Amino acid sequence: MKEYYQKLTEAAEYIESRLSFRPEIAIVLGSGLGSLVDDVEDKIQIDYKDIPNFPLPTVEGHAGKLVAGTISGRPILAMKGRFHYYEGYEIPDVVFHVRVFRLMGIGNLIVTNAAGGINKSFKPGDLMLIKDHISFFAPSALRGPNLDEFGLRFPDMTDAYSKKLRKMAKDVAASEGLELKEGVYAFTQGPMYETPAEIRALGILGADAVGMSTVPEVIVARHAGINVLGISCITNMAAGILDQPLHHEEVMRTAKEAERKFTLLIRKIVENWHKGGDEV
Repeated sequence: MKEYYQKLTEAAEYIESRLSFRPEIAIVLGSGLGSLVDDVEDKIQIDYKDIPNFPLPTVEGHAGKLVAGTISGRPILAMKGRFHYYEGYEIPDVVFHVRVFRLMGIGNLIVTNAAGGINKSFKPGDLMLIKDHISFFAPSALRGPNLDEFGLRFPDMTDAYSKKLRKMAKDVAASEGLELKEGVYAFTQGPMYETPAEIRALGILGADAVGMSTVPEVIVARHAGINVLGISCITNMAAGILDQPLHHEEVMRTAKEAERKFTLLIRKIVENWHKGGDEV
């Protein structure tokens, strides 16, 4: 783990060398949701391929760029593209960026994703605030020797998604006239979409949406003491909910259609972050 920690340090130091400020909030943008960076002012772009030891995304809709700057006057660092377990990466690589953020002194994280709707009251294009997650079917993001520099061996996940930040996000959505659902996100390994039987099982377990990302990042973030807010864009209904096949093209198209309200919501959340009471 000493070699891994050194790789994290090298990446963090390189990114810091390219910036003249310390970002307060990191934002991970899911499939098709990268247009938020158009709202970033005083923009600095860093290609993942230029960052020492940084993985590279291989999925359409994940551009592979870090974008630093300000949104509503607040310094942020946004990721256009993340890393998935199904791409062949091991879990330490899937969560590499989150630990780099912590080494940079960033204590706040917004994670976003494109997700399949399980809750039958949802529809494609809805935004869902994540209140909890299910990750029984995935390798633990904390498997292996504990990285004591980040946190305790057995971290508490009771409040993985900050209640204060969720309340703030709901208040912001209401003030902007945006409908914001709330629910439980289930993580599956992918890359195949889930079967109808798996979706029925997840629904029985209490999942409202399903996807192939986010949860490993959140676990590592909470292990390191980072405050987390999670938002899913419901881009399709999960297998068996509707009588139609699933396609990645549908995911990308729906995310594109929802980007205006998604971008507005995230921008206003960043602007009002201090009202969540979870500054680090």
